[in-house]
Amino acid sequence: MIMTLSGAGAMAATDMAEFMIPSDPGVQVYAREKHLAGAETFASDRILLFVHGATYPAETSFDLPVGGASAMDMLAARGWDVWLVDVRGYSKSTRPASMDGPSTEGTPVASTAEAARDVGAAVDFILKRRGVRQINLMGWSWGTSIMGLYTTTHNDKVARLVLYAPQWLSTIRTPAGAPPLGAYRTVTRGATLERWMKDVPEDKKATLIPPGWFDMWADATFATDPHGAAQTPAVLRAPNGTAQDNRDYWWVNKPLYQPSDIRVPTLIIHAEWDADLPTYQASAYFEQLTRTPYKRFVQLGEGTHTVMLEKNRMQFIHEVAAFLEEPTPQALN
Repeated sequence: MIMTLSGAGAMAATDMAEFMIPSDPGVQVYAREKHLAGAETFASDRILLFVHGATYPAETSFDLPVGGASAMDMLAARGWDVWLVDVRGYSKSTRPASMDGPSTEGTPVASTAEAARDVGAAVDFILKRRGVRQINLMGWSWGTSIMGLYTTTHNDKVARLVLYAPQWLSTIRTPAGAPPLGAYRTVTRGATLERWMKDVPEDKKATLIPPGWFDMWADATFATDPHGAAQTPAVLRAPNGTAQDNRDYWWVNKPLYQPSDIRVPTLIIHAEWDADLPTYQASAYFEQLTRTPYKRFVQLGEGTHTVMLEKNRMQFIHEVAAFLEEPTPQALN
């Protein structure tokens, strides 16, 4: 099924299209595309695919028009063919039947390996649609593990890689006697805001998120899960595959994949108040990137795990655009 829409972005007229892309048998993933109105062809180095993190879908992380324009809008206005994808279990993508039962039942759905196959389906769809051999990839949080894992086995399809708040080996350990995980978990609006602000200094909390932005994001995000939104209080359901991977890999000092197998130019971007995936993980990941043609690590001040929806989001967008648009930095001119 393909639906095509057109509209005017905050900075330039853009075309938007939405797609349901087949992945594994019985699984379809939702993808969205934006680019300048009327544009029909794009070079591989001007195409970018974004994937979300462990809890919230891509569409409200990357294409929410806070301040009048989303990150997706702004990159499209610069001449990019910009895409996002929601892996299975999120937003409009196929949700396994076990996500309709109690959260404690079933087995965790949407593992990192499964999500990487969903991304692979989206990449192949874009390559065919645009007639190119490579595109750029960007992942946020758990999405860095999805994109990182995918790249290790598909370097030939990736031009440049952006890892925003990378996941790596953690000092957290699974509590002794922890019960098995069910198919999914739920979060509430209040818990989401509390987690967002966890490591923000008290005197900075009031101004971190511009007025109205959190409510706009929360309204849009919880609306992507009508089943959860109908509960009292409203919840957002999130697959537990990534939580199981924490127990099986990241929390037991066992890498899910090796960053040294990434052989494309890579940007790591991080914010100083990230309580979910702290700086030590980003720094350690950067050290493991031993086979990239070049790599870069940018640490943003006064930002959290969700800096792209905060007052300093333009610093984030500028850094991403600069990395993706620059000529190879090894050249003198």
